[in-house]
Amino acid sequence: MINKPLVLTYLCLLIYVLLSSGVILYNKWVLSPKYFNFPFPITLTMFHMAFSGLFAFFLIRVFKVVAPVKMTFEIYATCVVPISAFFASSLWFGNTAYLHISVAFIQMLKALMPVATFSMGVLCGTDKPRCDVFLNMVLVSVGVVISSYGEIHFNIVGTVYQVTGIFAEALRLVLTQVLLQKKGLTLNPITSLYYIAPCSFVFLFVPWCLLEKPGMAVSLIQFNFWIFFSNALCALALNLSTFLVIGRTGAVTIRVAGVLKDWILIALSTVIFPESTITGLNIIGYAIALCGVVMYNYIKVKDGRASQLPSDSIPERFTKDRDWKLEKKSSAIINPNSNGDSNEGNFNGSEMNDEEAPLVSSRLSHFGRSFSNHTK
Repeated sequence: MINKPLVLTYLCLLIYVLLSSGVILYNKWVLSPKYFNFPFPITLTMFHMAFSGLFAFFLIRVFKVVAPVKMTFEIYATCVVPISAFFASSLWFGNTAYLHISVAFIQMLKALMPVATFSMGVLCGTDKPRCDVFLNMVLVSVGVVISSYGEIHFNIVGTVYQVTGIFAEALRLVLTQVLLQKKGLTLNPITSLYYIAPCSFVFLFVPWCLLEKPGMAVSLIQFNFWIFFSNALCALALNLSTFLVIGRTGAVTIRVAGVLKDWILIALSTVIFPESTITGLNIIGYAIALCGVVMYNYIKVKDGRASQLPSDSIPERFTKDRDWKLEKKSSAIINPNSNGDSNEGNFNGSEMNDEEAPLVSSRLSHFGRSFSNHTK
């Protein structure tokens, strides 16, 4: 018998991997001067934001397929606005990197994402310094340095843009956890697009006026509606596919799919863009970094599972039952806090926050990572 739910889950994963890889390669093709020749990353990102925001608006306000959340002005001003600012920055810097470095090297640099997320979490107080995690971060950093040293077409400008975009995205994820989750506000991908896409569009408008508008006025650019429409549609489909994947799988599966996607993307980029040359040192460095990423993911998943365990384990319950009987015989009063459950509960809460910050849809959270992927 065919396990239909399992088949559907793997189908969703396949669609996610294909869309995620396809959107990245599509963006590179559109922006690259050697191909479609539209070297305006801020303009392309603004088009994505406008398209996604309009799509969410029609689903929520016109067709009423998705219900809006209760958003007050105070929450919007103190939470959504700063998150949108860093989200727009991560997209801007990440897309600009395509003009200077290859897709393969960009994917290798993205291995720094756990380093950036952990660093921002420690600085913002959402994570605690840990020796095991720190060693993984060192391993990832060493691998990325080796990979960068082996890059034939190394470009310092593109590298700085990409690394800056990674840290902006990490800070956005941390702010999502600190600002939204503590207020009890949960956004799915559609409501995330509805609230954040327009705000991100506004933030991008200022650098667009200063950096790209003058160049667009004097250069002969080609505008193909179907190219930009299909590009934005693929980005939107990626968001929705990520939502489906999150709903049907767990953290381990998503992380494994992400690693698989990176390797596929590196291989495909060398075929589609022949100028992207991968050296042996690139592969060695990325493999070292990937080992650190896998170990980091294992630690976070293990911490997440441990934090979900009930505070009263079976041995503890047995001990409590025995103590209760003894205390009952002696007519003593039981102190419910004497077993240390309160401390264990605090541990659970603190560990779950960091684990869930990157994985819910957008969490906004997932919106975080998935929505950012669609323009990177």
